Amino acid sequence: MSPIVAALLLAPGAAAEDKPQAPSPAMAKSGSRAQNGCGNPPPLRRYMFPALPRVTNTFLPLKPGTRLTLHGDVAGEDHTVVTTVTDLTKVVDGVRTVVVFDQDLSDNKVQESELAFFAQDWRGAVWRLGEYPEIYENGRLTGAPDTWISGVQDARAGIAMLARPHVGSPTYTEGLAPEIDFLDCATVSQTGQSVCVEAGCFDNVLVTDEFAPLDPEGGHQLKSYAPHVGNIKVVPVGEENPETLSLTEYTRLSAKEMAAVRREVLKQDKRGYRISPDVYGTTPPAEPALVPGLVAAS
Repeated sequence: MSPIVAALLLAPGAAAEDKPQAPSPAMAKSGSRAQNGCGNPPPLRRYMFPALPRVTNTFLPLKPGTRLTLHGDVAGEDHTVVTTVTDLTKVVDGVRTVVVFDQDLSDNKVQESELAFFAQDWRGAVWRLGEYPEIYENGRLTGAPDTWISGVQDARAGIAMLARPHVGSPTYTEGLAPEIDFLDCATVSQTGQSVCVEAGCFDNVLVTDEFAPLDPEGGHQLKSYAPHVGNIKVVPVGEENPETLSLTEYTRLSAKEMAAVRREVLKQDKRGYRISPDVYGTTPPAEPALVPGLVAAS
């Protein structure tokens, strides 16, 4: 993607997307068991997932070796999120997933190091099946209290990205874990947008309105997803501690860099059995993928 100078080529009116929009009022058609207007978590049908995981969704492609760096601030403090798609897999709730490594940094110090697990079903929808986020204070690991794994303690997987998102799609659940009061939801807010960030300018961008009904003070986040790239921008709406992020770098890692990431992730995966034995400890270990395009680099 072109560097920041590509912003000069943005079509007229495209920069208007930089202004935060009000959250979409669209809500799911919900029954008596709906989760706070978010809709019921979709049933996880394991037969809908391939034995070898590939995530190729247009708006949330998870190609091993891809790294996205988003920079901004949280409540006025410097904040960076580095997302790396690994070449590791892990079976979660009977589904083989792709392991994604997320690190949140403040002033270049790790505040949170998370392993997240995604899989794409045969229809093209991307599912989030769990998260293991380690929390750090002053460089010291303090625990992972927000860990959740689909199928454990009534937690249920959710949709990270619809197969064919369009305005008017029902609000969908991104994940539910009653034990830790976790419930994330999203609604398609806009499509076909043009958005410029430091890493470049993107067309046909999807914007979702994401929120947590159990945390009303958290407000909403408008997240922009560029085709074949993923999340490029986060704009807060009504948050008590607003988080603003935009993509500054989109890279492909070398074999040497991937090997280093793999070692770090496997260490964290192993550590999870000690930190969260009752939840994370119920999963089998992460392992190198044996899928074309997911093969671990030597």
